[in-house]
Amino acid sequence: MQKHSSNMKTRLISPFLTRSRSIKEPISPFCSTPNNNPIKPTSKTQSFEHPKPLNLKTEKPISQDPILTQTHLTKLILSHKNDPNSALQHFKWATRKGVVSESTIEGLDPGPSEFVSQVVDVAERFQFDQISNSRVVNYLLCSFVRSCRFEDAVVCFRKMVEHNIVPCVSYVHVLLNALVRNNMITVARVLFSEILRLQISYDCATVRVMIRGCLKEGNVEDAIQYFWDAKKNGVELDAVTYSTAIYAVCKKPDAISACALLNEMKEKGWVPSEGTYTNVIGACVKQRCMVDALRLKDEMVSNEVRMNLVVATSLMKGYCVKGDLDSALNLFEKIVDDSLCPNKITYSVLIEGCCNNGDVKKGFELYMRMKNEGIKPNVYDVNSLIIAFFEGGLIDEAKKLFNEAAETGVANVFTYNNLISWLCKADKVDEACGVLDNMSKDGISPTIVSYNNMILGHCRSGNMDGALDLFNTLQERGFKANVITYSILIDGYFRKGKSNEALAMFDRMVDLGFLPSDYTFNIVINGLCKVGQTSEASLMLKKVVERGFNPTCMTYNSIIDGFVKEGDINSALAVYTDMHEAGVTPNVVTYTSLIHGFCKCKNMDLALKMRNEMRTKGLELDVVSYGVLINGFCKVRDIRRAREIFNELYEVGLYPNTAIYNSMISGFRDLDNIEEAVELHKKMVNEGILCDLPTYTTLIDGLLKAGKIVSASDLYTEMLAKNIVPDDIMYTVLVNGLCNKGQLENARKILEEMDKKSMVPNVVIYNSLIGGYFREGKLQEAFKLHDEMLDRGLVPDDRTYDILVTGKIKGVDSMREGSV
Repeated sequence: MQKHSSNMKTRLISPFLTRSRSIKEPISPFCSTPNNNPIKPTSKTQSFEHPKPLNLKTEKPISQDPILTQTHLTKLILSHKNDPNSALQHFKWATRKGVVSESTIEGLDPGPSEFVSQVVDVAERFQFDQISNSRVVNYLLCSFVRSCRFEDAVVCFRKMVEHNIVPCVSYVHVLLNALVRNNMITVARVLFSEILRLQISYDCATVRVMIRGCLKEGNVEDAIQYFWDAKKNGVELDAVTYSTAIYAVCKKPDAISACALLNEMKEKGWVPSEGTYTNVIGACVKQRCMVDALRLKDEMVSNEVRMNLVVATSLMKGYCVKGDLDSALNLFEKIVDDSLCPNKITYSVLIEGCCNNGDVKKGFELYMRMKNEGIKPNVYDVNSLIIAFFEGGLIDEAKKLFNEAAETGVANVFTYNNLISWLCKADKVDEACGVLDNMSKDGISPTIVSYNNMILGHCRSGNMDGALDLFNTLQERGFKANVITYSILIDGYFRKGKSNEALAMFDRMVDLGFLPSDYTFNIVINGLCKVGQTSEASLMLKKVVERGFNPTCMTYNSIIDGFVKEGDINSALAVYTDMHEAGVTPNVVTYTSLIHGFCKCKNMDLALKMRNEMRTKGLELDVVSYGVLINGFCKVRDIRRAREIFNELYEVGLYPNTAIYNSMISGFRDLDNIEEAVELHKKMVNEGILCDLPTYTTLIDGLLKAGKIVSASDLYTEMLAKNIVPDDIMYTVLVNGLCNKGQLENARKILEEMDKKSMVPNVVIYNSLIGGYFREGKLQEAFKLHDEMLDRGLVPDDRTYDILVTGKIKGVDSMREGSV
């Protein structure tokens, strides 16, 4: 019975096939003519019209056969193979009469591979024509696709190829398109590779399908390659395919290739569409080719393609990135005048551009305009403005905008974290704590970033106890500390000078299984150098390098600077050598540290040699480098060379800062040339350079030494008017200078001023006053001051007893100079 059923399956397959041509011959689909137009039915045999009614006068009904079996039915149908309409009507009639049952028909659905093989077998046995043969199998392929049996369609395709039946170009496209649409992109790509290998014809529509498939996967390179390969293989490509390729190229983005393809389109006489122009202009903007973007915009308009909002927004973005905010804003106003309505993206681009270009007020104005037009700002607009307000020092405006965003539900966790971070930077840690506490109440769940920001705020303010308390409560709050948390605490301890606690925290982190990051290692190495343990930092560097740590230039700079500050220039040079051997290129900071080291050793020749080496490496000195050299020459009292380098600073387009002016003023003061020092001060004020406490201290010291007490007093009054608070060094200079000029009463008033500020005078101040009274012969006052010293808990030094015992005032000038 099973064998009989199998035979019947074979006999009942519609006999519309004939022998196929070999696939090894030049391939062209049988269902298409040379010009790729589908072949139209030309005879009754090829007709696909509905079957005509059976003519009972000329044809004997099947029911008149005394014994009608499926075998008889098959022979009868085959006898009408040149009249498919009649054959179909016989088959339908037999079905109604029960000769062919529904169960028999349902059983006639073999797998796709077997189905194709059976169709080919029948076609060969009964010698059907070529066109019908190929067409039926291609229809079968298409039917699988339309019934969403994609895997069966792929099997059918491969079986067709196996039997040397060439798939129709249009059905190849249908199959690949269906696979791509249903995200079976890998299958589509494998199938297309087989098409290329077998040299099966395909058209530009198929190329577009493959490009879209790759873009779906984010594989831009392969998408573009399909276009280039088709072009190389001589596939006729139309304007739509070029536009699709341009879209893919712009995704990369590759503005040069996009422009080249656009030019090819124009050379072929095609006018690029609005979408194509939009894509290319967008690619040009992304790659900062604003000249090309603007040229294409003008070309687009000249081709009577109206500039759309996407193009306008892209150009605004390009202007903002270039820093040309005015052009972006002018374009914005122009499109508004042209009745083009800006959308949320347009406003966001401009708000971000204003914030990044330092015009937060204009950004906020656009934000309000956006709201007034009924466009709801997104959280990115709010975050950009809040950060820009903080950067501009507009803290109240930032908080007001934050409160509005929180009330309207726009704010997200990044908004809260930004506010916490900036409040901590502004040393408003308590206020930041309040924001953190309110997060959960506002429906925003804090993250470990929120707590890290708070811990960092405590560390920056020097409150390590507060930082540690918050750290210890992380687990009960449902959070786990990460490497960044530990790194922040380690850095905080080093900033407080507590290297033991910092290293203990580092060990704790490692013991818990956390892998220190490069950032962590840099913190530890830099921290050790800052607290004067540069040798330990150097040893640690060698150990961590063996464990795979890749030191950066900053790492080596920390160690070099540490050795320089410790006065160990040889060790600094050894690290400089190690740096070269490790393949790390020194930067301006590296050379500046080494120049500073030679200046400290008063070896100005080697300092200049290092400067020259720096220049041979193509590095230019910055303001700090010039400042180090100027200070070095001032310290060795070579004011001529210091002045030359000071003038060179202007020649290279740089300007001296407060520290450089202070070095020059100090240099002239040390040479007792207070007139030049005062002139530099005037120049400094005219240039708008801030005068700080060291500036006034040096000038007042020089003026008092020169006996110009009134000028010194005027400068001191000017300093206080600027709310600059005197320190121990300033008071020491004042008392010492006044005492040396016999102004004991005024010097005593300085001591009283210190008492009012709860400042305890140092031993040098008392020595100056005691010496002054000895000079005036007021021994009782001198000894009274000695007792006062003891009462304040100050320990007299050798100079104090020299004055009291011998009455000689030694080294007062050196004391003054040392303190300044």
